[in-house]
Amino acid sequence: MSRINTWRRLSICALLGLMLSWVISCSPSPSSSGNPEIEFWTMQLQPQFTEYFQKLIASFQTENKNVKVLWVDVPWSAMESKILTAVSAKTAPDVVNLNPDFASQLASRNAWLDLDAKVPQQVRSAYLPNIWKASTLNDKSFGIPWYLTTRVTIYNTDLFKKAGISKPPVTYTELAQVAEAIKEKTGKYAFFVTLVPEDSGEVLESLVQMGVQLVDAEGKAAFNTPTGKAAFQYWVDLYKKGYLPQEVLTQGHRRAVELYQAGETALLGTGAEFMNTIEKNAPVVAQVSAAAPQITGETGKKNVAVMNLVVPRDTNRPDDALKFALYVTNTENQLAFAKAANVLPSTVEALKEYQRQLAGDAKTSPLAQARAISAKDLQDAEVLVPAMNDLNKLQKAIYENLQAAMLGQKTVDQAVSDAALAWNQR
Repeated sequence: MSRINTWRRLSICALLGLMLSWVISCSPSPSSSGNPEIEFWTMQLQPQFTEYFQKLIASFQTENKNVKVLWVDVPWSAMESKILTAVSAKTAPDVVNLNPDFASQLASRNAWLDLDAKVPQQVRSAYLPNIWKASTLNDKSFGIPWYLTTRVTIYNTDLFKKAGISKPPVTYTELAQVAEAIKEKTGKYAFFVTLVPEDSGEVLESLVQMGVQLVDAEGKAAFNTPTGKAAFQYWVDLYKKGYLPQEVLTQGHRRAVELYQAGETALLGTGAEFMNTIEKNAPVVAQVSAAAPQITGETGKKNVAVMNLVVPRDTNRPDDALKFALYVTNTENQLAFAKAANVLPSTVEALKEYQRQLAGDAKTSPLAQARAISAKDLQDAEVLVPAMNDLNKLQKAIYENLQAAMLGQKTVDQAVSDAALAWNQR
């Protein structure tokens, strides 16, 4: 009898345990009711902007008392691998700071929330049209524009004076003339631009500025044309004549920064905010530095770099995540961040106010001058190389074959033809 009672008690306990575990599993967790939490990843914005984001998040949480935001700042070099892993494992954060080039690679895999179905046209129209378009793939919106930078040309007035040059170049044609004069009169190089396939896309963008169409409507190579060959020839000639450092084939954009700060090059294409860095790292060079609009080709096209916010499709909090992303990128908050970070805002009204505030400061410092030039260029700037599948492979095909032509391993015609073939057969 005692054994029966013992088994009965054990059975009751087991039943109660099963019922309790069922209740727990079926009941909403604290994070999915009461105080939901969304995770927000940025790229290398700590510690410089820690205070800004703490205030921003606190303000959002005050207005949305049922939502908590966990901010995680990821090193620039680690973001790509971390977000790829997180998306694959379906553990991605709810809002992520990326750029259109990389985000488009995952957009092609349907990783992000379809914003056309979630963001009304009235809200979308608050952003600069060319900039919103940058975060689209196959006419579908996958990202919300955040902060922007346009290249300005920072130049060393002392080296220009020694070379007998009175003004900075406006076009690539003028740049070649300046490169010759700087080399012959000073022994230094005019500029450094990388041909490393995995690095900056500045040369790829220059082809578009020179009038080259990279791909056609079907995604096939469209640059095997007289215009494309002329653009290849431009860079090959600069290299073979000794007007570009040999390191352009092996070192990235960081080397361009190092050379300019050392006074070894006369020009640097970069964001306006870099004026501050030059003042800190190379005060002597900073004293003779000035800013001019970015160099372009016969098309007159100017490039803009975009940082955006994306919302993973697998988020459990799509509405809260989208609300937060739109809050971060609204006119008021964009204007505040643009001023704090010396970048440009991406909403129409924020840009107007930003330019108004800059108008009185443009002559007070090199940084203010650079910011005013950058903001002015933004009005007609665009993402020259739009988001597309396998963009990294397109750059690789062009850069590797352009390198081969520079080294005399291929003719320009063969290099262009082989780059087109490599892209079409990828």
